[in-house]
Amino acid sequence: MFLGMPTLIEKSDVKDCVKLCESLGLDFIELNMNLPEYQPDRIDVEKLVDVAKKSGEKYTIHLDENFNPCDFNAYVSKAYIRTLKDTFDIAKRIGANVINTHLSKGVYFTMPDRKIFLFEKYLDSYVESVKAFRDFCEKEIGGYGIKICIENTNGYEDFQKKAIDILLESQAFGLTFDIGHNRASGGKDEDFIVEREDKLRHFHIHDALLGRDHLTLGAGDLDIAKYLKQAEDLGARAVIETKTVEALRTSCEFIKNL
Repeated sequence: MFLGMPTLIEKSDVKDCVKLCESLGLDFIELNMNLPEYQPDRIDVEKLVDVAKKSGEKYTIHLDENFNPCDFNAYVSKAYIRTLKDTFDIAKRIGANVINTHLSKGVYFTMPDRKIFLFEKYLDSYVESVKAFRDFCEKEIGGYGIKICIENTNGYEDFQKKAIDILLESQAFGLTFDIGHNRASGGKDEDFIVEREDKLRHFHIHDALLGRDHLTLGAGDLDIAKYLKQAEDLGARAVIETKTVEALRTSCEFIKNL
């Protein structure tokens, strides 16, 4: 089983991340492209490659949480696609075989009795964009074996479920199971993910309570051992996705003591 850590705000420099990763006996680092230093036009790829050669550490990539290639504005969607193209190039050079991403819900209108999501309202246009995105990713990845893994957040809408099934038609795509997000949302996504378990390649592991996530392991009410076993059985990677160094250290000790 492969356990990793995220790039933390306290340890944003990759050399500091590697030192922490090694000290905790973890296997890889998930580079967070929300941070300025990991933007495609700023990231020091040669440094990442050099550090990896010296330390033996590996990488996965977490795309910017605003990533939305299906935006109705063509200029905006093209910017996201360009960003992803650059990210593919980086992933190939540093040997990252997982690119994690959220699936945007887009804009919604709040009505007196409900929310109307524009991707749902204009479903045909949305589906067309999803298919174009899928085909672009297939072409760019080629034979590199990179998986774009879609992460659950606060409960998938029906149009998102439709989009995910379209994306999963391609070998370029897989699923990320964020167990903390799932618990915080009241377990909205677990059945959907388990039904597609053969596509599950990546986990985000953090403890949670209803309405609260990203807790230190042991601080919530999740059966952590159950989900670690699921990840192990699937041969998936799992990021211990806490937000501080202290929480990460405590969580690693929690896993050792299971």
